[in-house]
Amino acid sequence: MAISYQFDPVILREYDVRGTVGKNLTPNDATALGRAFGTMVVRAGGRRVVVGYDGRVHSPGFEAALVEGLASTGLLVERIGLGPTPMLYFAAYSSDADAGVMVTGSHNPPDQNGFKMLMAKRLPGGGPIYGAAIKKLAAMAAAGDFVEGQNGNARTIDVREAYVERLLQDYRRGKALKVVWDIGNGAAGQVVEHLVKKLPGEHILLFPEIDGRFPNHHPDPTVPENLKDLQAAVHQHKADLGVAFDGDADRIGAVDGLARILAGDQLVAIYATEVLKEHPKTTIIADVKASQVLFDHVAACGGTPLMWKTGHSLIKAKMAETKSPLAGEMSGHIFFADKYYGYDDAIYCAVRLISLLAEGGRSLAEWRDSLPSTINTPELRFAVEEARKFAVVDEIKQRLQKDKANVNDTDGVRVMTPDGWWLLRASNTQAVLVARAEARDEAGLGRLKAQLVAQLEASGVTAPEF
Repeated sequence: MAISYQFDPVILREYDVRGTVGKNLTPNDATALGRAFGTMVVRAGGRRVVVGYDGRVHSPGFEAALVEGLASTGLLVERIGLGPTPMLYFAAYSSDADAGVMVTGSHNPPDQNGFKMLMAKRLPGGGPIYGAAIKKLAAMAAAGDFVEGQNGNARTIDVREAYVERLLQDYRRGKALKVVWDIGNGAAGQVVEHLVKKLPGEHILLFPEIDGRFPNHHPDPTVPENLKDLQAAVHQHKADLGVAFDGDADRIGAVDGLARILAGDQLVAIYATEVLKEHPKTTIIADVKASQVLFDHVAACGGTPLMWKTGHSLIKAKMAETKSPLAGEMSGHIFFADKYYGYDDAIYCAVRLISLLAEGGRSLAEWRDSLPSTINTPELRFAVEEARKFAVVDEIKQRLQKDKANVNDTDGVRVMTPDGWWLLRASNTQAVLVARAEARDEAGLGRLKAQLVAQLEASGVTAPEF
């Protein structure tokens, strides 16, 4: 009789399995997850899965435990070793593997780790593994519902060279640029070191040594504090631009030649200009936190803008459904199906950005200045009881609809007014509400914030300071 296994519910997130090492995440969890996911793959008709891991100090041990669990179900496990998450995606897509698992803590603190999973779209239940599928894996483990395979084994394969060559494939040569790359001691280090030797121009690398303790700064490019080294280096070297990655390099950050930070939606707007020339009238997707400037820009370029739910797995699924060539989130997850595979690869995004600037006549600073300017709040996250967070959003939505407000309820409530818009949504992964507002001027932003505060207080929630 199969032995059941109980995961700590805290590690079962919406988009991945993730926890604190030694507290609620151990190698035993990795083995059990391997057995459950391997069972899911085998029952869907799969036989081969690729596995990779990031640069955290505990990732090799978690990878070994995961491989043990996967192989126990009879799967052939191909181990690509240390590298960024998009290299794992590349290995799975380019080799037509049945599934893939990446051991990564992404942009989270050094004491955390986790697993991102995908299954080939041609298999039943294929695509990114998230939401209900993660809950199903936990239920399978709790029931001891595991396949026992006799022929499972593992082998090591090297995909780094092939991955770098694929990254270079869509680079169109033009003016040689000076680029600063901030790897942040993340998993992209070796790949980027190899890549820049083959790219035209001058390339300055910051913190390329892979070190899961992140001794220089935390690898999350959405936090301005983490981009200070990049900004300083762009100034020092008089570079054309700088790019930065999160810990597993599936999210990109960028600064222009004046060391000004570009938000994720601004990058998507720039990419959309190019992509829509190749794919006119197609759908470009962005999450509900993105600026109205992006949606208006896509429409002005002849595309069909689509506002969608936040979450990289949700965006990927919607891209496949709408056959969108490009999508992106404020968090820096940007997805190219134009010429690429449709997953979030920050290194590929960097190459596409450099190529666009090298071939075209505009600098990144000029691109940034060509987009209408707005005033907005940062993304505000504030604690609300888990049991209340969705209810609060629903209460506010009902009041707004009763008042005939202009509400988009794709993911929470995004309220349009003559001043601009404000957003309130419940996080899928934490006991928090997320808010943001954008206006044309300070006075308008003040009015939007006042509306948001009033709605929160009407539901008994103390508004954050912003």
